Amino acid sequence: MANEPRYEVSVSDDRALEGTLLVGLSNFGLAGLTATDHLLTQLEFEQVGHVRSRNLPTVTPFEDGTPRRPMRLYAAADHDICVLVSEVVVPVWAAAAFADTVENLVASSGLEEIALFHGVPFPHGPDEHAVFFVAAPEYREHRLEESEFEPLRGGVLDGVPGEFTNRSLDGGLPPLGTIVTPIHPPGPDFEAAVRFLDFLREGYGLEVDDRQLRERSESMSRYYGELADRIETLESEGGSSEERQLPMDRMFM
Repeated sequence: MANEPRYEVSVSDDRALEGTLLVGLSNFGLAGLTATDHLLTQLEFEQVGHVRSRNLPTVTPFEDGTPRRPMRLYAAADHDICVLVSEVVVPVWAAAAFADTVENLVASSGLEEIALFHGVPFPHGPDEHAVFFVAAPEYREHRLEESEFEPLRGGVLDGVPGEFTNRSLDGGLPPLGTIVTPIHPPGPDFEAAVRFLDFLREGYGLEVDDRQLRERSESMSRYYGELADRIETLESEGGSSEERQLPMDRMFM
């Protein structure tokens, strides 16, 4: 139908796309997007294509007055890895259309496996700030056999991770690893992004300097700690925050 959601990939570079396709999407906490964006700025990746959407809400990000595509494809001459990054949300109801496009891209390239970053706001304790995985047997044997990462105990994957995983099991997509970490919304969760970069170092041997992200994580932790202290002080001085006339913070709306 004409109004069905569609994605179209356009590759503008004639270099071979081989190895692993790393996918970082915009979702809760923005950890996967933050990690992949940091990877692209730290290593010698170049944009080789983009993905256009049809019959879907979208955004146009920009920096210093210059717009850019919200979904972009990158490759690097020195690394056997490609990166697909999206600054726009792929709705659950459009996941199949997005997976169709990725399946077509993989079929026309030399990409042999997929790693998908997926931040999830599930309940967790302080000792569970770690990286977990839901992975096809082939991916698990190839990338995770000797690692310290643990499988996610149970649950369901929906949206893009669910669609990708089903297609990987059916053979439509190559071996897939969904790399999961707990996140703290609304985000961005820089600490979770650092954990994804830890995975890339151990699983793929990518040397990524994460000091900038760690500094931003510490700065944000201090900010929220100070904010909690101020709220506690206000409540102790004059009742609950609901009873006081406080300005509305729309930063994350």
